[in-house]
Amino acid sequence: MIEPARAAFLLIDMQNGFIDGASPLCIAGAAATVPACAHALAAAREHGLAVFHVRRAYAADGSDVEAVRWEAWAEGGRPLSSADPMSLSCPSELAPAPGEPVVVKPSWSAFFGTDLDVLLRTRGIDTLVLAGTTTPNCVRSTAYDGLARGFNVAVLRDATSSRSPEAQEANLADMEAAGIQLIHTDDFAANGLLHVRDTEAEVARAVALELEAKARNTETDAAADTAAANGSGAPLPPTPTLESIETVSTGWINKYHLHYTLPD
Repeated sequence: MIEPARAAFLLIDMQNGFIDGASPLCIAGAAATVPACAHALAAAREHGLAVFHVRRAYAADGSDVEAVRWEAWAEGGRPLSSADPMSLSCPSELAPAPGEPVVVKPSWSAFFGTDLDVLLRTRGIDTLVLAGTTTPNCVRSTAYDGLARGFNVAVLRDATSSRSPEAQEANLADMEAAGIQLIHTDDFAANGLLHVRDTEAEVARAVALELEAKARNTETDAAADTAAANGSGAPLPPTPTLESIETVSTGWINKYHLHYTLPD
């Protein structure tokens, strides 16, 4: 099982600018998931996961608003900026506790233009549990970027939201097909990370075993060559012995240390 100290809970964009029905950027399904998100947040704290609150904040002049959103944003009171401070905040039950980092992102993914990756790796975190809104955009892009960086990624299917039930289910299915794990909030609350696979470690172990098998075969071939050379009267070269294989890191590039001992 994945140890809680190696995991982080990311609550994404659960701000009034996306939840309030009067906001031009409101996600239709977001308000209904506030209780599930609060339940998931409490569970993450109880199970000992690191908690990160991921937020969106635009410049009041709109200079960093996505072009596809700019018109609705500008005509709707400029939410999620200092022009509408209330839209930047979140429901009280989702507020950060003391010491919980708030990561402000300039675009969809929580990894884009932020120091999230550094914060996670500094803490030794290799597993992410995501909740929040919106599933097709910020949750999905964060999940894919997490996979690309070598994290195990799980999404709480009932603590995420989309503009419609059809969009929600289609995007959850796409993410699951890509290797993102889907779990329910009640399961997470009751069992923590019990049902989250440590896929990255499993693959790293499989690769290490394959490397070891190849190294053993190389040793066998070297011994055969030595025996043949000895039979011909040629001097015997030293034959190294593979002592161990250590997994150093996984992610974009898998790194291993192969330790050999020479006869002398």
